[in-house]
Parts: sequence; C-alpha cells; structure tokens
Amino acid sequence: MTTSLNELKSLGVLMVDSHFDYGNGYHGTVYLNPHRLFQQPGTIWRVAQDLIAKLPADLVNATEVVSGPVMGGALLAHTMAGLLDGHRPLSHPACCFAPLSVDHNGSMVLRTFYREVVLGKRVLLVDDVRNTGKTFERAKALIEDAGGIVIATVQICDRLEAVVDLGVPNIALAEYRAPENYPAADCPRCKAGTPVAAF
Repeated sequence: MTTSLNELKSLGVLMVDSHFDYGNGYHGTVYLNPHRLFQQPGTIWRVAQDLIAKLPADLVNATEVVSGPVMGGALLAHTMAGLLDGHRPLSHPACCFAPLSVDHNGSMVLRTFYREVVLGKRVLLVDDVRNTGKTFERAKALIEDAGGIVIATVQICDRLEAVVDLGVPNIALAEYRAPENYPAADCPRCKAGTPVAAF
C-alpha cells in the first residue's frame, strides 16, 4: 500500500497550519520535515519502496545512478539506489549512488569522485520535497556538467509551486498545494505575534 498524504501528516513528516521560517527569507504554514522519516530507517525504506512503485518500468530499468542533495535527498537517494536493484534481474548492472554535497561557501557541488560515477550514466534525481524546483534545476545542471543524463526527478512531496520545467518526468509520492508563502517582513503570522515553530 502506498504512503498517503494523511500518513505523512500522522507521522509528523508533513506539518501544516503552523508558522515556519524556511531560512530563505520566506515564512509559511507548511513544512515537510524529513528528519521524522530519517530517524527510523524502516520508515524511509517504506517511503522509498512506495516511490519506486510509482516509477514507470522504463525508468526503473533505465536508472544507472541515483543522486540527491544533502541531507534529505541524499539519504533518500541512497536508499532508493539500493532498493532499485531488488526490482530488476540479477543480471542487471547494480545501481550506483552519487550525492550532491555543499562546499564551504554553501553552494551545491558534485565532488570529483562522484563526477566520475555519473559520467555517461542515466541519473534519477531525488529529493524530499519540491518547492520551486530550483534545487532540482541546480542539481540537474551539475549532473549534466559532469556528463550525466538526468532522466527524471522524484520527491516525497510536491508542493505544486514549481517555477521551472526541467524537461523530464517528475514523480511525487504525495502532492500538497500549500498556502502562499510570504517574505518574512510581510508575514501575517509574524504580525499577529504567532511564534515560529520550533522542533
């Protein structure tokens, strides 16, 4: 059975109707907290299996490398890379993993070792949540710069507010159209004196 939106809420992964500071100058009422998943490996395995079940067979068979940004995306990517092999014949080449990390300036990078891993390979990009799609856009550019071929993007939750089209399929386990986000200076919950959620 596939993980549902209600299950993500009950697990405390999808947090709604609160006051969140996203750390990028915006505030909103919805937050996807992947740490609730990652504290219990069995749960993230379940979510990864459910995501794989949603993938078309041609993507399952074509994927050679799974990549995702640190931290949530990389943990999910690592789990999916391992589980994908269980959906393919033993004669199929093993799936590899290539995390995107952060350099000393806070910029996303694909380290030299992993550039060699993705070279000439078909790559599935995964993350915990898709907001504007800009993280996927940057990740795709890094993979392509290293000679990889991004064949799809996958996430646990799509907030249905992407502003970029990467030209590849996008698959989400759950979709949740969040209410509007606000610049911190214009946030109505700040103006009402509602404390920022702490967890």
